[in-house]
Amino acid sequence: MNIWINDIKIEAFEGETILEAAKRNNINIPTLCHYPELHINSDCRVCVVEVDDAWALKTSCSTPVRDGMKIRTNTPRVLNARKTIVELLLANHDANCTSCTRNLNCELQQLASDVGIDESRFESVLQKVKLDENNPSLVRNPNRCIKCGRCVDVCANVQGKHVLERIGRGHEMEIRPAFSQHIDTLTCTLCGQCANVCPVGAILEKDNTDLVWEKLNDPDIFVMVQVAPAVRVTVGEAFGCEGDMMQVGKLITALKKMGFNHVYDTNFTADLTILEEGTELLKRIENGDPLPMFSSCCPGWINMAEQDYPEILPHISTCKSPQQMFGALAKSYFAEKMNMDPSKIYVVSIMPCTAKKYEAQRVEMMLDKEHPDVDVVLTTRELIKMLHQMGIDFNQMEETKFDDPFGITTGAAAIFGTSGGVAEAALRTLYEVVNKEPLPNIDFKDVRGLQGIKETEAKLGDKVVKVAVAHTLSNAKVLVEQAIKGESPYTFIEIMACPGGCIGGGGQPYGTTNEVRMKRMESLYLIDGAMVYRKSHDNPNIAKLYEEYLSKPNSEKSHHLLHTHYHCRNM
Repeated sequence: MNIWINDIKIEAFEGETILEAAKRNNINIPTLCHYPELHINSDCRVCVVEVDDAWALKTSCSTPVRDGMKIRTNTPRVLNARKTIVELLLANHDANCTSCTRNLNCELQQLASDVGIDESRFESVLQKVKLDENNPSLVRNPNRCIKCGRCVDVCANVQGKHVLERIGRGHEMEIRPAFSQHIDTLTCTLCGQCANVCPVGAILEKDNTDLVWEKLNDPDIFVMVQVAPAVRVTVGEAFGCEGDMMQVGKLITALKKMGFNHVYDTNFTADLTILEEGTELLKRIENGDPLPMFSSCCPGWINMAEQDYPEILPHISTCKSPQQMFGALAKSYFAEKMNMDPSKIYVVSIMPCTAKKYEAQRVEMMLDKEHPDVDVVLTTRELIKMLHQMGIDFNQMEETKFDDPFGITTGAAAIFGTSGGVAEAALRTLYEVVNKEPLPNIDFKDVRGLQGIKETEAKLGDKVVKVAVAHTLSNAKVLVEQAIKGESPYTFIEIMACPGGCIGGGGQPYGTTNEVRMKRMESLYLIDGAMVYRKSHDNPNIAKLYEEYLSKPNSEKSHHLLHTHYHCRNM
């Protein structure tokens, strides 16, 4: 069909909204509550336009096109309405922008500038309330909330959790947990997807940057840092070098300049996870232990299992996540190898995930039940903040390699950062360990991409095993409930809480959409394809670790350091 926007004739399609047709034709209509892949419509009304035969302004995000429609996006009436809407939002918003983590990267701030607000005509009616910060991962600041509903939609419709709700009506409406509870008293998995889509910093990760600066400036502390696979393909986005896999060398140099004594790759313990988890799976098959076995790398998924599906816990791998395996080795194997006091070693993780902050503080992740194996977790966003604080020109950094003894990694570990990566890495190793022959094609493309639930299969000895992959907790529920009913056809299931896996984690740079996820995903597969070793069991430093320290996968020492247990938390 044909429509006219600002007297420009464009082609539109059945079922399309005015906003979608305009964007496809590079016509800008300001939005605030709208977000790709979410289902928010007409909440903020910033996207209003004039339609020639309508007496009232129409919200372009929810109004479908029709043949012959004539639309105007910048008439005086429209511009005045938008400006008034934004002024009213600001009147009930904590506008102390310079103290906000989203200063200069705030959608409301940018919108206010775009509609020409130099000074608001309305007095502030904000009644400040306390922050919700009773957990190690997230802070909810109701004083910044503009009630756009994005967090409600992503929590309910993407994650299936319904932790946040719209409470009340009209001006009195609030977005908060039911009965004014803290999010940590509900079944929040701390995945951080609410923080990812919030336009104004009303929900954000708990900031640990000052704590890390303090340790970096303590001459008596040896501060080491590990970098997750999904971080290396996103940190460059903040410095104009999106998806360039060569940025990891510059990142290592930047971290050294910040003061970290050693810089390590979490990919090393991702390789280690494959050896431990793969051996555990083979033992379960041999001994008739609970199957399917679920992966245990994602703390958001583990939180959901403990809270909502405790009956599935015997099916979850006992392996710690790669983050926690690294911390355990840093304060045991590394400390002994370097003849250092473990209490003087401070382990920092840079992760794409907010739930990792909670995971690091779990008592199950402390070898001595008192001191954490991983001392503090920073999100990708916190790392970017620290790089800016240091005045580091990221693009001018030289290339540096990761430190030993955890310096050699594989392509299999790199793809841990994307949905399907753990399953693919596991199958590369399991096939060759069981069949005693090279894998004809190591690329399991059936488990790649953004489809919610994916599956593949592989021949292990005389058995064909089916493997499933799910990302987002809504999709995870489908596979979990199938397993609880005893109807699962799968032997191994990978679960990632966040859309796209860790590349779409709750601590990643703002503006993560499916288009962005695909670019990050492709970068990880490029890294995988360029690696010398592409299978975890081929990593020579992993073989050396077992020879020198752990003996073999699933040994007594491995179980003490690298395995854990989970428990019911739905009381």
